[in-house]
Amino acid sequence: MRILGINALFHDPAAALVVDGRIVAAAEEERFSRRKHGKRPVPFAAWELPRQAAAWCLEHAGLTPRDLDAVGYSYDPDLARPAGAMGLDDPWDHLRQTYAREAPSFLADALPGLDAERVRFVPHHVAHAASAGLAAPHPDSAVLVLDGRGECASHLAGRYRAGTLEVLTTQVLPQSLGLVYEELTEHLGFLRSSDEYKVMALAAYGKPRFLTELREHMHATGDGGFHAHAVPWTALTEPRPPGQEWTQDHADLAASTQACLEELLLDLARWLHGRTGARALAMAGGVALNCVANSRIAAEGPFRHVWVQPAAGDAGTALGAALHLAAERGEPAAPMEGADLGRGWSDEELRGWLERARVPYERPPDIAEAVAAELARDGVVAWFQGRSEYGPRALGHRSLMAHPGRAENLERLNHVKGREEFRPVAPMVLADRAAEIFEGPLPSPYMLFVHDVAKPWRERIPAVVHVDGTARIQTVDPAREPLVARTLAAFERRTGLPVVVNTSLNTAGRPMVDDPRDALECFGSAPVDLLAIGPYAVRRGRAYGGGEETS
Repeated sequence: MRILGINALFHDPAAALVVDGRIVAAAEEERFSRRKHGKRPVPFAAWELPRQAAAWCLEHAGLTPRDLDAVGYSYDPDLARPAGAMGLDDPWDHLRQTYAREAPSFLADALPGLDAERVRFVPHHVAHAASAGLAAPHPDSAVLVLDGRGECASHLAGRYRAGTLEVLTTQVLPQSLGLVYEELTEHLGFLRSSDEYKVMALAAYGKPRFLTELREHMHATGDGGFHAHAVPWTALTEPRPPGQEWTQDHADLAASTQACLEELLLDLARWLHGRTGARALAMAGGVALNCVANSRIAAEGPFRHVWVQPAAGDAGTALGAALHLAAERGEPAAPMEGADLGRGWSDEELRGWLERARVPYERPPDIAEAVAAELARDGVVAWFQGRSEYGPRALGHRSLMAHPGRAENLERLNHVKGREEFRPVAPMVLADRAAEIFEGPLPSPYMLFVHDVAKPWRERIPAVVHVDGTARIQTVDPAREPLVARTLAAFERRTGLPVVVNTSLNTAGRPMVDDPRDALECFGSAPVDLLAIGPYAVRRGRAYGGGEETS
């Protein structure tokens, strides 16, 4: 069975292909169009489809649209209600519903040869749930979905057994943890539906002194649902105009909202465990990208295992829609083995890109050793290896790497990327070394939890330690990521540190680098010392200061 999943209606348009229950390819449209998040989540953009991502998924598998048995669209307009009736201030939302109803014909136009009758609507939160519950390594698990909005709800709690979802409860709009966090993001001067992770980072600089007031507006209701709506933000602190400096009041408001969110999520997790008794919890939805909250659920919640979909935001509903339709047709899903589901290039193809760009390059005996040597010299390395990641985290395929032992490298990398100074960078560490340095859920291959850094290590790897003494780590399994593991081992031989700084290979406001052209453009425009692209190394001094090409 060949099933394509599509997410398109709100933001982060994406496509995913599942063949015989196995995830073959998944990609976000932003990586092709180079527009952050693919588009803004406004009704007038609802018609835009992930044309390039869908075409690539099919091309990668050697399929045409005619070969598809089904296409899952991660929104069901029959479940929607008028925005006003749901308490939402969105007068043009009816355009979304119109576009959603016409999605089968739009998709048939975008993918010539596709039979529009093969397009099936999958409820938005069911698609989120499937992306977690069906892709997780635990075949039977409770599932918790929280985001801004779907058709008429913002939350789903349920359980998967033998590939079948039992929905236990949902939370109807306008109550929405995702929308409340979006409102806070805008109040603090950031771009809503985009910069929520900045609020989470800023929260570490504040104290939760508004927590009592916020609990009046954000709290669990004891029945698996919650109240989260109409928070009087300005009564708590004045808004921050975009581009202006943040104040302690702003950091305290972020910290208070973050703390309130964590409390509420713990209440929901405990309720769900009480109803299911499940040992494992799978999570998805944009709120599940809040790695600080995830860590509290793992540490203080009742579940033995917590697994979060790496593409937990709306992009992941493309995968969930495909997995849901496969399960409906009796095809059990194979667990998701990694997030490297996007585009990749052979060594010869990469060499062709370098020669066309006329940049001097070399092929060292081992690119891992060459990168480790550059990092040990305190160089910044752009790392472009294998297939690109599905989801918002750089996981050792499209990364910027640096030495973690120099505190100034945090400011240096934020300067390279053009980011706010309060933003942290993350550590990569070999899985078998993580427990001696970091305390928290292990393994953690997708950067979806935060970990306390052991005190003896905080001075040794200061670049990756956030102001609150935590780090959002990626553990590296040599069997799954042998090249990254070799690089970490080579760096430790040179420095005594089994950790390397890892942040996404992009600059502010732009999607992560995806193809070789993107990598060369980023390397050419940012102060990066070495580009490791496949087995090849491009050094800044040679590329922009003379030197002959070698191979």
